[in-house]
Amino acid sequence: MFEPKGVTKALSQISVLALLLFNTVAGAGCSAAASETANAATPHATTAANGNPSYVETSTGPRIEIEPGSPAETVKAFYERLKEKRYREAIHLTNLKPAIEGLTDDELRDFAVDLEDIAKAVPGDVRINGEIISGESATVTAALPEEAGAEPQMQEIRLRKVNGYWQILAADELTEARIKKEGKNYFYELRIDVRQDEAKKMLERVSKAQLAYSLQNNGTFAEVGKLIELGYIPDDILSSDSTGYVYRIALIDSGKSYFATATPAAYGKTGRNSYLLEPSSGGLSKVTGRDNSGKPLRE
Repeated sequence: MFEPKGVTKALSQISVLALLLFNTVAGAGCSAAASETANAATPHATTAANGNPSYVETSTGPRIEIEPGSPAETVKAFYERLKEKRYREAIHLTNLKPAIEGLTDDELRDFAVDLEDIAKAVPGDVRINGEIISGESATVTAALPEEAGAEPQMQEIRLRKVNGYWQILAADELTEARIKKEGKNYFYELRIDVRQDEAKKMLERVSKAQLAYSLQNNGTFAEVGKLIELGYIPDDILSSDSTGYVYRIALIDSGKSYFATATPAAYGKTGRNSYLLEPSSGGLSKVTGRDNSGKPLRE
């Protein structure tokens, strides 16, 4: 009934920049076998195949030798800089660059939690085993986990050449257009969008948790600590640092009823909408939300 916690599976754990920089870059993948098939048919390709002078076999699997100035070198540098927490330098290698160029160091620190999630998710050794170059476009194949702690899988990373340098395509055309329009405000607006969605999803999880608890406890409901102890909801509900919202579960009538609220920790910065969960007479619950100037919808 309840989703496991994880970078990509539990919305309460998704970080804005990790979603963009980690899952978007690594998430357009196909299998290594498909990549190698494409490489074999492309004259300007370097592949991890026997007989190719750039082939290297290591204990972690096949990989290519990386040439200076190549798309593969850009991908390698991107993940190395993320791992080393050189975030500004890493993002400059992607088409998210306009969203960070105007940010001061203090503004960049506003995303410290999100950025640290990225660094934790990046493996210590990114294995690159394929590179296809076709004019001003390129595809690099690398072993990357789809979420933190998962086994690396072969993924494709797309690049294009801009002013003589290779740039990682971390955003699609529509997102890129939005980034160019909004500039440094893009990450702030995106964070609000994501965290508001997270808040609504968290209250929906609370609803399911309370329903499960009440079915086993004569129709009574539980405090937040009990729901966490039982594993029904994540402990992130206790911290606004990672969620951007302050959550409250209030028991009524000796635990026979309850309501729950989610309120922006910093109105206009981590969220605008406040949310309220109230159970209905039929046993089902409904989450409502609106801009309430940073105040709870129910006290």
